[in-house]
Amino acid sequence: MYSYRTTTLIEARLVRLDELKQRLDSRGPLPRIWLDRTRRELEAEAVAASTSMEGVSVTVDEVRRILAGDRPSSVAPQDVAFVEGYRDAMKFVLSRSDDPGFEWHSELVLGIHYRVMGEDRSLRAGRFRQTQNRLVDVAGQRQVFLPPPPSEVPRLVAELTAWAGRERSTPAPLVAAMVHCRFAGIHPFSDGNGRTARILASLAMYRGGYRSPEFTSLEEWWGGRVGDYYRAFECLGSEWGDEVDVTPFIEAHIQAQVSQVEALSLRQATERILWLALDDATKTAAGGDGRMAHALYDAFFGREVTNRFYRGFADVSVATAVNDLTKLESSGLLRALGAGRSRRYVAGRRLAGQIAESTGVSSVMDEEGPLESQRDAIIVALAERVKQGGLGL
Repeated sequence: MYSYRTTTLIEARLVRLDELKQRLDSRGPLPRIWLDRTRRELEAEAVAASTSMEGVSVTVDEVRRILAGDRPSSVAPQDVAFVEGYRDAMKFVLSRSDDPGFEWHSELVLGIHYRVMGEDRSLRAGRFRQTQNRLVDVAGQRQVFLPPPPSEVPRLVAELTAWAGRERSTPAPLVAAMVHCRFAGIHPFSDGNGRTARILASLAMYRGGYRSPEFTSLEEWWGGRVGDYYRAFECLGSEWGDEVDVTPFIEAHIQAQVSQVEALSLRQATERILWLALDDATKTAAGGDGRMAHALYDAFFGREVTNRFYRGFADVSVATAVNDLTKLESSGLLRALGAGRSRRYVAGRRLAGQIAESTGVSSVMDEEGPLESQRDAIIVALAERVKQGGLGL
């Protein structure tokens, strides 16, 4: 089994993660509709990052639309299946992780992989590899790691899951890092190993009590630092070894966990203020329901909103969606483009100003500037307020 040394850095980051956990767990009540939106946003970002790292060409916006039931025509059917499969695997993990009868075992891993691969049997979804695989560099010209032979895979995966089940007194961030690293070293599948490894790491965090979304969305952090991610595995050497000191990977993984949670906590606190302003705008400026904030949220961040996309988030009928979007257009908060089935909505002339006024940051906004610069000014001002007020982590 791999080993690691409990370095000063690891000890300090474990203390910080425990502090962050306590502060997030003690947060006061938050608006349910905003919590649901937050969960979906983090889910889309995690899915996009993890699938893109494995060569699935999708953007966060495309993933967001796929998961909302508004699939872009530009995304290939197999890539859609991978996106939906990764989402389903994450949901499967969350549904199983707090079960009192939960057990780590190989069939759990196979079930996760089956979903990750879009349930495609032609890709050997849910089946261990039968051939030797080799990891090559980005250019595909040089072997960088040789995993164990296929005959060893079932035993090694069984040993790993048995170890994870026994480590109940080990801090969850250490278990997550070790499971992630060891699984990647075994590389038990022909494809989908990275995605499965990252889901298993999230499962270990959740099982250890780190259940806020901020702790189980590390894919987004690694997705923006792919070079750092792969360098962290260099401690494994050039070929499989059953006993390797993986301290460098453990340090990198736990540091990434801390950095991700701190960054997300500031962002979440900032966007909570924004969401409350949008909720207020739907009622005071449009005379509508708080669910309409979903449309304003996407428009404010420069995304086009369609009837189908809005329905996926607001969970309303076609007629209700038409009525909601029409109200927002009439109020000047949204602007319609196109007609018929191609009709979509973008930010209206009043949206940024309404938010700035509601949040008390009108002084930072250039009313004649483009939406992007107005949005950036508002977000920066709100983030600074969060930091000064000690509302972030």
